[in-house]
Amino acid sequence: MTRIEREDNGKKGRFIIYENDEFAGEMTYVWVGETKFIIDHTGVEENFSGKGFGEKLVMEAVEFARSKDLKILPLCPYAKKVFEKDDSIQDVLS
Repeated sequence: MTRIEREDNGKKGRFIIYENDEFAGEMTYVWVGETKFIIDHTGVEENFSGKGFGEKLVMEAVEFARSKDLKILPLCPYAKKVFEKDDSIQDVLS
């Protein structure tokens, strides 16, 4: 079972993905004001590579942004690539 959690301290945060309660990866972000955050890193553990977990983390951030009327600036090369490939998520792109 895959589960994603979000941690946030008001300045920065991360989305963490677990597979069967085992840490599988994370995507970190930094707040820029109150309406935008920068995705600065996406990383998936080697034994979970190739399972689409990185994309799941980016999409979780997109859903979070939509629910709070926020914008995302993807500086992480992986997240940037996901945004470039998927026209359906351009509404949250900063």
